[in-house]
Amino acid sequence: MKRFMAFLVVIAALFSAYTWLTLSWSYSKGERAGYVQKFSKKGWVCKTWEGELAMINIPGTLTEKFNFTVHDEALAQKINESMGKRVALVYEEHVGVPSSCFGDTGHYVTNIMIVD
Repeated sequence: MKRFMAFLVVIAALFSAYTWLTLSWSYSKGERAGYVQKFSKKGWVCKTWEGELAMINIPGTLTEKFNFTVHDEALAQKINESMGKRVALVYEEHVGVPSSCFGDTGHYVTNIMIVD
């Protein structure tokens, strides 16, 4: 029984270390510009802000959508206030996050700037 408990503790520690690593190390960083067309707080247990940015590249072309997640409530408020305006979202991409409790996407927005 002690070996089984020790095994469970090791597995839990490895899972925690992996989760910490995927959330603290970013695969890529960048900016995306466009119009926030959808933004809402979602989740059954773990509530996160999920959004969709419509990126218009060249007039007459199809709109590309960029799905993103926001964890910071103050930043979520800024995004809500900027709806309908052209914005640039600064984000970090995290690959391999083991649970949707941290967001539906791997793109975590860290800042927003209104573009004139």
